[in-house]
Amino acid sequence: MKILFLAKQCVKMLIQNCYLPLVYKKECKAAVEKGKIIFADAHSAYINNSMQVMYDSLVEKSYHVHNMCVNFKDMSMRQQMKYMRDFMKEYASAEYVFISSYFLPVSSCKKRPETTVVQLWHAGGLMKKMGYDAKDDIPKFYIGKPTANYDLVTVSAPPCIPVWAQAWNIPIETVKATGIARTDRYYDQAWNQENIRKFREIYPQAEGKKVCVYAPTFAGNAGNPYSKGLTSGILDVIKKLENEWFFIIKLHPHMEKEYPQYACSMKTEELFASADLLISDYSTIIYDFLVYRKPFLLYAPDLDEYEAERGFYIEYKSLPACVDRTPDELLRDLSDGSWEKYRDKLDECFDYYMKNCDGQAAKRIMQECGLTKE
Repeated sequence: MKILFLAKQCVKMLIQNCYLPLVYKKECKAAVEKGKIIFADAHSAYINNSMQVMYDSLVEKSYHVHNMCVNFKDMSMRQQMKYMRDFMKEYASAEYVFISSYFLPVSSCKKRPETTVVQLWHAGGLMKKMGYDAKDDIPKFYIGKPTANYDLVTVSAPPCIPVWAQAWNIPIETVKATGIARTDRYYDQAWNQENIRKFREIYPQAEGKKVCVYAPTFAGNAGNPYSKGLTSGILDVIKKLENEWFFIIKLHPHMEKEYPQYACSMKTEELFASADLLISDYSTIIYDFLVYRKPFLLYAPDLDEYEAERGFYIEYKSLPACVDRTPDELLRDLSDGSWEKYRDKLDECFDYYMKNCDGQAAKRIMQECGLTKE
């Protein structure tokens, strides 16, 4: 698998450093089109949850927005190359480009200064190391800069700013604590009520039980994801508590195809309003859940290994939650209600890691970009 990973990185370097810059340079002869906005992604064939609020906000203001989101996993190499070529042509004349994950084409050339690239990164708060701080993210041998050309990186709170700047090797003034746009919808009561209605319709068997969402992150990289938590005995715990609890296993999008038995038609954030508890491991989804001021629990059977291989930006056990390492510990804390005792510390955690996620993030991002059309 390491050989395959190395081969993929070499192909990426070749595309980023040789092919795409030529396409871009050729198309730059045309002028930048004022008001032309592109939303692009290579991991989802639709506008994903990290971009949806921002996308809707711009469409609502009558901006002309181009959707260039695809899923490379569903495309042949030939289709991928055509897509990247088409993107570079549009990129060359765009005034704004919004992305929410690593997106090779946007960083593959010397961008025109008239074009603004906004990185709506899909994680709030601070957790596992990333970017140049993590060997599984950007390998040391990689030639080229996957984080080049970012003009604005949006983060959830001021303490995140220096971490992002270091992890991506970008100027600190590029990173702004505008808040994460997707969290704006968590303050929409109509949206929350609709999700509760939908949940009750899909899962009538949850009536009268406490609802727990288990949402582990993935280990490895996007091309080879896996979850150790799933195979550690948590399924036995779920079975033992099924009379009192209703569990939903909601996997990271990178793992959904590998584990079709856990398919759930609702998105993770759509489950928040109905959930009493969230269980995760190293996922920053816990910070999104903090908006609701509901408790979470950390189940990390491979904590020592993960910390040694990936590492954290925070002291993991400082988070206001039970940290369980074994199925027996998890069973105990779910059974005796230990997960409840951290409620009074949730506000403090939110204020530190998610302070600017107050329902107005998209508005601040638009102002920061000069997108002020009334």
